[in-house]
Amino acid sequence: MTVDMPARALDVDLLARELGNWRTSSRSGPAYHGLADAIRLLIIDGRLPVGARLPSERAMADRLRVSRTTVTAAYAQLREDGYLHARRGARSTTALPVTPAARTEISAPAMSLAAAALSAPAAAVSEAFMNATHDVTPYLHEPGHELVGVPPLRRAIAERYCAQGLPTDPDEILVTTGALHAIGLVLTTYVQPGDRVLVEQPTYHGALSAITTAGARPVPVALTEDGWELDAVQAAIQQLSPNLAYFIPDNQNPTGMTMQAEDRKRLAGIIAETRTRTVIDETIRDMWLDDAVPEPMATALTTRRDLVLTIGSMSKSFWGGLRVGWIRAERATIATIAALRPSVDMGTPVLEQFAAARLLAQCDEVLPERRDILRTRRAFLVDLLERLLPDWEPGPGVGGMSLWVRLPAPMSTALAAAASRMGLELPAGPRFGVDGTLERFVRVPYALPEEQLSATIEVLARAWHSVTGSTAPEPSTVVV
Repeated sequence: MTVDMPARALDVDLLARELGNWRTSSRSGPAYHGLADAIRLLIIDGRLPVGARLPSERAMADRLRVSRTTVTAAYAQLREDGYLHARRGARSTTALPVTPAARTEISAPAMSLAAAALSAPAAAVSEAFMNATHDVTPYLHEPGHELVGVPPLRRAIAERYCAQGLPTDPDEILVTTGALHAIGLVLTTYVQPGDRVLVEQPTYHGALSAITTAGARPVPVALTEDGWELDAVQAAIQQLSPNLAYFIPDNQNPTGMTMQAEDRKRLAGIIAETRTRTVIDETIRDMWLDDAVPEPMATALTTRRDLVLTIGSMSKSFWGGLRVGWIRAERATIATIAALRPSVDMGTPVLEQFAAARLLAQCDEVLPERRDILRTRRAFLVDLLERLLPDWEPGPGVGGMSLWVRLPAPMSTALAAAASRMGLELPAGPRFGVDGTLERFVRVPYALPEEQLSATIEVLARAWHSVTGSTAPEPSTVVV
């Protein structure tokens, strides 16, 4: 006999925060369209779990300060589109639509601006894997559970830090299955449900999801066009006593900004003075496009070096398909995380680790070419935006793999909904922040080849003009 498990009930206050300024979606139509679009995007983005029970129509109407008719119509629209399941005598549950043609496979949007990542340097990666098949042979006689990583890769990572001015021993490295896995291991080790975690705003949406999944509460400190407001960081730490802090000082995702050397020293002082354990995410450090980034953040600490955990990854520098990342920290910290790791997994795949070690030995040959590709595509994207969306304002950040763009009006969620209807996946600005803010912003990656960039930005421009009711500029021929 099959017993149906009770569906998770969504808290109406938390859902309202996730919805953000959903009313912007309804400027060109009924209010219920905007609400339905906003809920649908949360389901598609994975920010609302499939199978969860939505709040009652009355509770939603009271919390959002709209008529119950608006909520009823929005729920009805979602049910019609397949994003809600209705059961007699029970609240509607979230769902993903299933069509006859898609019952055996999940269809992806025709185009996507969701990922800020390059494809692989095919020749280098292929050669690395061929060599790795020989490197792995001695390990085939062992169980293959490498909780801290294979020695050749740990040595290669440590040597890179040493070359960047941060003396590092292989024992201070723990290899993970990507950067997000590294963040998860740190959270598992040092954060309890209800703890506060200080974050930049905007920041990497995957980190925000990991923090909330761990039951912790992200506490945002806003970035400005001038960079990090360290007075605000210090005040937030002193007032709220977060259990952990998370920063991306190099080519920050999504803004592309880099923290200058003097600010790194100031932040190091704040960390030491307040004794705040801090994660420094360096996954995009290699993707500087103009001025090279300063020395690693950990070099700025003269005391309490045990408080900083640095995270790195192969994904942005080489290829996301490797799924290899790492944590650099003091030996005692590495030992603590390794002791808890078996509750999460038994280590990163060994073959991929040897391939990563081979690739790290080719940094000087591979990375300059990838930076050149990004510089060319960044210039191409800037030109596209100037022609097709001249009212959009790219931010001051110049590194990484994307532009953080200010919109003329706070309509990011509406834009993402319109783009989705046109077959283009685009994360809305609020996904990069806390409590539904950042409606005036959107992240636009430039990692795609020029031909694909041109096609996606043309769709993005059509989506924007459909939302605002404005007229698109006359199209012109783009030479690729």
